[in-house]
Amino acid sequence: MSWQAAAWLMLGGSTVLLFLGLPVAFSFLVINLLGAILFLGGEAGLVQLARNSVGSVASFSLTPIPLFILMGELLFHTGLAVKVIDGVERLIRQVPGRLAVVAVVAGTVFSAISGSTIATTAMLGSLMLPVMLARGYHPTMATGPLMAIGAVDMLIPPSALTVLLGSLSGISISKLLIGGVVPGLILSVAFVIYIIVRVKLNPALAPASTFTEYHGWAKLRPFFQYVVPLVSIFVVVVASMSFGWATPTESAAIGALFTMGFALCYRALTFHNLLQSLRGTAAISGMILFIIVGATTFSQILSFSGASNGLVELIAGMGLSPLAVIAAMMVLLIFLGLFVEQVSMMMITLPIYMPLVAKYGVDPVWFGVMFLICMQLGLLLPPHGLLLMTMKGVAPPQVRMGHIFQAVLPYIVMSLLLLALVFFIPAVAVWLPKVLV
Repeated sequence: MSWQAAAWLMLGGSTVLLFLGLPVAFSFLVINLLGAILFLGGEAGLVQLARNSVGSVASFSLTPIPLFILMGELLFHTGLAVKVIDGVERLIRQVPGRLAVVAVVAGTVFSAISGSTIATTAMLGSLMLPVMLARGYHPTMATGPLMAIGAVDMLIPPSALTVLLGSLSGISISKLLIGGVVPGLILSVAFVIYIIVRVKLNPALAPASTFTEYHGWAKLRPFFQYVVPLVSIFVVVVASMSFGWATPTESAAIGALFTMGFALCYRALTFHNLLQSLRGTAAISGMILFIIVGATTFSQILSFSGASNGLVELIAGMGLSPLAVIAAMMVLLIFLGLFVEQVSMMMITLPIYMPLVAKYGVDPVWFGVMFLICMQLGLLLPPHGLLLMTMKGVAPPQVRMGHIFQAVLPYIVMSLLLLALVFFIPAVAVWLPKVLV
């Protein structure tokens, strides 16, 4: 079989199955079984497929994923996330769209101590959205910041999807985690500026309301009691990786241990919410690891069939500059984000993208951060953006899907501008990893 036919079968078949609605892991399992029979030698190929599947998840580099997820689950189920929001809210004075600004700042803080994008959006949506709507916020102004800051969770460590991307692509996980910090903070600041300017131009979107103003120690106490200690987890995790004191896995274990320790100190950890956190971690981690099995074996079969090398040589033979090739890759990722979720994007594209990155000598950390921004965009892009669905699930009935689609558009534009900034000024992504790692 020619490499062109193999590429159509593997890439086209998996894409069709995804569009038909088959779960990601099962879509790739079907294609992998077919590919193993055709390209790896029938029964012997199936045996090799089983061996490759076991080897793909028996990797030390994947262990940060459940630990990062556990951190977010513990903060959510113990109620410490609510304390963080209260600590941030007391510090922010009356500004246009104050509650939306509080949501962005609190979401940024929560992103630094949670490894789950969906958990951030669900938590902020269930806690803050009813309050914002009750105070007269327009549904678009209320929902937009909550979804947008949930997507930033992917850029600011700890992030389970960043670890997954690093593991599947071969990019340094520690450098990739740290590389997302500056772009994530830039995006958060841009969101705050947009909210203030937008509400100043149209105050009806977020009517000013009276709020309890605290002074002195009453204002600062929740910040020092909850926000500073919990954000110190982020500092410890990043510092331990940056200075070489610990591997990403060990740093994740330290973060999970600190999170559990703080929950015990605050007397917020009970057997019930610990069990809930462990169940949530097991469910999400199991899903991700099952997907990794499909992703890794898919990549191996695609390479063995000759499709990967054939596609790389075909693109290289077009005479395009490295920057033009990278730009085309990003456009394809954004297009895929309209239809498929983030893990599928990685599984479909990385077997082709990473050989091209190596061939053109592109900085893998720079490429990886842009890949993360594109995946973050995919979380927000209508009609199937995962965070749009999450927001609809926690929103009151008066918030329609049309409101959610309209609300997210300005934040998509800002994310695209960030992608352009990183593309033309790579130092935005690679400066911090070079300094710290």
